[in-house]
Amino acid sequence: MSNKTFTLSDELHRYLLSVLPPEPELLQRLREETAVHPKHSMQIAPEQGQFMQLLVRLIGARNAIEIGVFTGYSALTVALALPPDGSVIACDLNEEYTTVARRYWREAGVDGKIDLRLAPALETLDGLLSDARQGKFDFVFIDADKENYWNYFERSLALLRRGGLIAVDNVLWSGKVADPNTDDKDAQSIRLFNERLKNDSRVFLSLVPIADGLTLAMKK
Repeated sequence: MSNKTFTLSDELHRYLLSVLPPEPELLQRLREETAVHPKHSMQIAPEQGQFMQLLVRLIGARNAIEIGVFTGYSALTVALALPPDGSVIACDLNEEYTTVARRYWREAGVDGKIDLRLAPALETLDGLLSDARQGKFDFVFIDADKENYWNYFERSLALLRRGGLIAVDNVLWSGKVADPNTDDKDAQSIRLFNERLKNDSRVFLSLVPIADGLTLAMKK
């Protein structure tokens, strides 16, 4: 996993950031605090956060789901891009990591927009389906355990409205997906997911080589 677009040199990445709008100070502080965490590589890149904000605004999203929260950077970027009455259902298992997230969400004034569900994400998604929330969501970000990517995708697609968007993170896995002999289990899971998704007639599909690879699937 990479905290920047891994195909870019450090010099070119610095240039990319220099010509983007400045990262808000609060997001920068969260990213810097996360950088010293033992699992800091799970943090999305700032250019990916800006890109996701643009996508959320382009589709006029109001209701979003995030699968995999960590310290809350991506949920915060999405919440900031939603209208005042927008909401994010954020799925995670780890109370320690999400304590950091809650602190920054509160400081940003978007904690009222984010409904954190500390439970297995599949249980949360199945609960939403049981509550007849099919077709009620505009945007889903999947960034959790790789072996469940297809399960997350199927449930997310059912919950998504027509024209809604699913963004799936880490689909290039620092290039390891291109190695057919890799023994990296996550790379193997992602490669299977990518192969299965490419011919899915239910979505319009694009794979954007930003950060660690971001698949975009728009529901037909």
